[in-house]
Amino acid sequence: MSGSTTAWTLDSVAARFEEAARTGRTLPPVRVQGYFRVWPHIVREQWERLAADEQPRHYYPPSPAAIDRMLETMRWVQWLDVDHRHLVWMRAQGDEWRYIAKRYACCIKTVQRRWQRAMQTVASRLNGGAHVDGE
Repeated sequence: MSGSTTAWTLDSVAARFEEAARTGRTLPPVRVQGYFRVWPHIVREQWERLAADEQPRHYYPPSPAAIDRMLETMRWVQWLDVDHRHLVWMRAQGDEWRYIAKRYACCIKTVQRRWQRAMQTVASRLNGGAHVDGE
């Protein structure tokens, strides 16, 4: 949407933040280079794998375009103050309003208004300073 002439709305900005959070979760974990295991790899039986606490997660790696959109979205966060940054990312990761409200020690409506104001700030900057109506 960055190359199109369509105006950014609150919903489209929120969807882009959710996509960025999803893309960030599918990236491979960061590991320290130069270390290796000296113990042999343990091959477990099927019944042992079912009883294991941690099940390995197999995600498909994100596309290069998705990573570019994620990095672009992460640059948008610089337009917000620190509290709004945390609020936007918590909501993009799918946290419930109730949990976010407890974290910020205020009511749910206040958190929703702050999130909407943050989305409004990003959308207006993307639209070149024009006012954006919430949808």
